[in-house]
Amino acid sequence: MATEPKVDVAVERLDVSAYTVPTDFPESDGTAEWDSTTVVLVEAHAGGRTGIGWTCGDVASATVVRSKLAGVVEGADAMRVTATWQRMVEACRNLGRPGVASMAIAAVDCALWDLKARLLGLPLASLLDAAHEAVPVYGSGGFTSYPDERLAEQLAGWVEQGIPRVKMKVGREPERDLQRVRVAREAIGPETELYVDANGALTQMQALWFAERYADELDVRWFEEPVSSDDLDGLRFLRERAPAGMDVAAGEYGYKLDYFEKMLGAGAVSCLQADATRCEGITGFLRVAALCQARSLELSAHCGPSLHAHPCCAVIPFRHLEYFHDHVRVERLLFDGVLEPVEGMLRPDLSRPGNGLELKRADADRYAV
Repeated sequence: MATEPKVDVAVERLDVSAYTVPTDFPESDGTAEWDSTTVVLVEAHAGGRTGIGWTCGDVASATVVRSKLAGVVEGADAMRVTATWQRMVEACRNLGRPGVASMAIAAVDCALWDLKARLLGLPLASLLDAAHEAVPVYGSGGFTSYPDERLAEQLAGWVEQGIPRVKMKVGREPERDLQRVRVAREAIGPETELYVDANGALTQMQALWFAERYADELDVRWFEEPVSSDDLDGLRFLRERAPAGMDVAAGEYGYKLDYFEKMLGAGAVSCLQADATRCEGITGFLRVAALCQARSLELSAHCGPSLHAHPCCAVIPFRHLEYFHDHVRVERLLFDGVLEPVEGMLRPDLSRPGNGLELKRADADRYAV
């Protein structure tokens, strides 16, 4: 008769906290406006070690961790993260898994992978069997609420740091976008790759019109969510008609594996995006990477550079990681050990166990909610 496997190192408890950090300037994109970022942080404890993971969204994810996930995680084997991930998925079956619940799973899963690495005394990239030593990044911000001077200063600042690719928001006032992108191109010079992100604000025909002009007049190489990411036919229409050398990208709002499979099956993108803080953690993120590899497409990671740097090293078909202005600020405020880009790359610190981060608790408490 089968017996339960012996648990050598049990997860003792999960601590959950939330922090809201105001932006340093009003921010907006093609379809949304915001003035703060809320981080839901999970600390997983076992064997005298603590792993940390987080998601960026709403404090509702913290409630899900406490009410639904802590009970299935505490007492579980800290060495069997995937088995615990499956139990968390099952626990959320009746909640409506995509969205808040998936983000709660993500925060816990990332904390558990970090915990396992620390228990083994390994950097997380080594535990995940890194295929790359470092990951390319692109500077991301350029919000539609920025005046032209701030837009130019921010993008040029990343180029001065040695980041050879930058992204800006478009779509809120389409009549101004060509001029705004022109300001950006003049600020970064002709050699830097320039990306735009409409966050689903445009119609198919608007997006095609802009794609042709962005490419011909301003050498834009990446058009993210030109139409809604729910419009797979529209994304495919634009991918098939985009100028040569311009990628059409989407995927950051994916929570479950089937979402990404449908997007890839529809031929909707030339580069897929995924976010480990949304797609149910590092466990989910690596499954998305496998889908990309099966279809000979590259994967780009959305936001959260400090959380993504290690797992991105384990993705064979990896393109780049979004070095997002808001999340870079938040990570520097909340954590010690945040990586800085060198020559446009983030290189995990292999001298530190886990993800290499430590919560600056006294600093973080200023933003606690």
